[in-house]
Amino acid sequence: MKPSKCIVIFSLAAAFLVVGCGGGDSSTADSSSGDEPAPAQAAAPSEPIGSATISGVINFEGTAPESSRLRLDADCSALHDGVVMSQNYVISEEGNVANVFVYVKEGLSGHTFTPPAEPAVIDQHGCMYSPHVLGVQVGQNLQILNSDTFLHNINGQANDNRPFNFGMPKQGDERERSFRVPEIMLPIKCDVHPWMSAYLGVVEHPFFTVSDTDGSFSIEGLPAGDYVLEAWHEEFGTQTMSVSVTDGGSASADFTYTSTGAAD
Repeated sequence: MKPSKCIVIFSLAAAFLVVGCGGGDSSTADSSSGDEPAPAQAAAPSEPIGSATISGVINFEGTAPESSRLRLDADCSALHDGVVMSQNYVISEEGNVANVFVYVKEGLSGHTFTPPAEPAVIDQHGCMYSPHVLGVQVGQNLQILNSDTFLHNINGQANDNRPFNFGMPKQGDERERSFRVPEIMLPIKCDVHPWMSAYLGVVEHPFFTVSDTDGSFSIEGLPAGDYVLEAWHEEFGTQTMSVSVTDGGSASADFTYTSTGAAD
């Protein structure tokens, strides 16, 4: 009898140890389920990528709106040397518009493209999202980082994909999500720091980009064909343009916003 009692006592102790090691910090739990990271994929055959390029510049004509000063809390302000401005209007003195998501909206039907193994990355740094606008391919992982030393909450407000909402309480935290269907655009915000915002474009193919601070963009490796290009800006809205390219050729696609959002 004595040996069997020892076995029972040991088993109960082990069970308590298992329960005690489970759970984890509740602040990191999902408050709504999101798509889990995509599993690692073996190389799969896909439609050959072409050799054509579409490039252009995003311009603004007229009196450009000004960004507003962000009112950061004390902890976040201490991470910056000066005033921090919102990123909804990033327009140079020359009238070039940054943070415009540009992608092929039409013209790729019948083609298939394997999602890249490398994840797209968004960081929470200085109580700001970096980058402010980014793209990811359907099935590609989005890697979410926290470079700050305190809690951030990342709230992905998806409509076509599953929304996600979870805390990242410490520096070095990493999470991943993937997306099953296209979505233009998916807003991201932090409920802890309400001024933090970002936008994610989810597309079925790799032909997308974001305009730089000089307004320039380039989409490379397109198959020859006729395409509809769309430019999206969080305040100015969307514009489309038809573009044709040949194998090894290049085409220009400049977009111009005005105070009314019209394009030239």
